[in-house]
Amino acid sequence: MTCYRAAARRAHYLRYGQLSLLLLLGVLCIGACKKGTEHTSDPKLKGIDTLLNAELPAGTPMTRVTYFLNTRGYELQEAQGSHTVVAVVRHVNTETLQPEAARVTFHFDAQDKLLSYDLEPAPPQLMQ
Repeated sequence: MTCYRAAARRAHYLRYGQLSLLLLLGVLCIGACKKGTEHTSDPKLKGIDTLLNAELPAGTPMTRVTYFLNTRGYELQEAQGSHTVVAVVRHVNTETLQPEAARVTFHFDAQDKLLSYDLEPAPPQLMQ
């Protein structure tokens, strides 16, 4: 009977150990996924980053990205390379009601699917 209890206790601890490990891995994955969606640490560009993450996820075709930029009236600029699109995105942050402006460089793979984008501050433009 003692061997049975010891074996049952080991199995119990093993199950909880596996469950704990699985839970830890899940938490780490969620944290890593969340960090991977942020393209800037600049709080003044968070609204633009949130907008672009929602509208243009990784894998979006280049034609869809340029259509998005053109229909919103964002200024396209000269890009370095055929798999790059550069635009100045001006946006009013709906949480702070402050204008934001970023020069965004979109990077595409050989099949013209969006890989990532970089944000850097652009000079604000006076509203007319």
